[in-house]
Amino acid sequence: MSSKDGMNHILVISQYFHPENFRVNDMCLEWVNRGYRVSVITGIPNYPEGRFYPGYGFFKKRHEVWKGIDIYRLFLFPRGKSKIGLALNYFSFMISGMLAGKVKRIRPDVVFSFEVSPMTQVLTGVSFSRKHHIPHLLYVQDLWPENVIAVMGIGNGLIIDCINRMVDHIYKNTDEIFVTSPSFAKAITERKVKVPQEKVHYWPQYSEGLYKPADRSEALKTASGFGIEDDGYFKVIFTGNVGTAQGLEVLPKTAALLKDKNIRFVIVGDGRYMDEFRRQIQTYNVPDMFILVPRQPASIIPSLLCACNAAFVSFADNELWNKTIPAKLQSYMACGMPVVASAGGETARIISESGCGICCETGNEKALAEGVLQIMKEDLEEMGNKSLDYCRKHFDKKTLMDVMDGYLK
Repeated sequence: MSSKDGMNHILVISQYFHPENFRVNDMCLEWVNRGYRVSVITGIPNYPEGRFYPGYGFFKKRHEVWKGIDIYRLFLFPRGKSKIGLALNYFSFMISGMLAGKVKRIRPDVVFSFEVSPMTQVLTGVSFSRKHHIPHLLYVQDLWPENVIAVMGIGNGLIIDCINRMVDHIYKNTDEIFVTSPSFAKAITERKVKVPQEKVHYWPQYSEGLYKPADRSEALKTASGFGIEDDGYFKVIFTGNVGTAQGLEVLPKTAALLKDKNIRFVIVGDGRYMDEFRRQIQTYNVPDMFILVPRQPASIIPSLLCACNAAFVSFADNELWNKTIPAKLQSYMACGMPVVASAGGETARIISESGCGICCETGNEKALAEGVLQIMKEDLEEMGNKSLDYCRKHFDKKTLMDVMDGYLK
């Protein structure tokens, strides 16, 4: 499985890539460091704001090289702020990708599809794999059709049946399937159209090297520029996408129950739910309890985390999210953060196994308020150490990438 220059050539399919902030960026950089040749087929960057990034467009920077990685950007519509815009975004990339699979003059040795929604993007990987008669590896971050039902609210039987047929086609035309949680593996192998257990592998998301404990005094210097001060308030921080799946509507309600306490919630990020989240903060009359920070480069996040006292993770109340291990959990743990969560399932399991924090019933503001008060009384240093120990044991980057090497070679 060698390319002309003697290196294995990996073609990565991902609708999202640098400068959008997804873990696939780090995986590709690691493969370059390990001697692979890497090409990426992706979209025009527009996540999460829903509009093209400055300098990019239908006729701008459709091909570029970033740190040794060849990036080819396909035509797509920006996702915008509506469900119609999101649907156009999904389908435009799918159509562009399937056409690219027929005409792009890329000669890879293996295709690696990095799937966060939409799964329609994986059809591009299937197209390239079948065209060149090469292995297709798939990394499933979002289950379909479950994600479509939970996030987009689509329940039409005919549409769901069509999606299931597509998913069955993708799984059938994939040689190895990697999943981010044991629950995902179970869900895939128990589908109506069976997927052999031997080709489904639990391969959790690792924490990138930049996520590590920061010196608190240095972290506070960086964080002060974002309004995060060493002012005696107990600060709970959330970082990442602010979407409906995150279930952040619980926070303004929780804040209203804690108004007389020295507590502040720090939200770092942006997304489709951000405008509504701001309205909810006003509705519950708790603007003084929130510090809102725009989306930041990943390199800044460890300092912002370590300038706070605990990190927060939550999901909307849906069975799908119980099966999900959120990527931010690994990042929090790698930075040695105590964790308070409003979640169940896999998130609750990891917090319980590690002893790194407190997990409350999903969407229950009273339970979360009690959880925040409880974690304020705990030994935060001990919880942080347990976070770090568990992360090093279960989510170590080198160990996991070594495992992936075995499948690539």
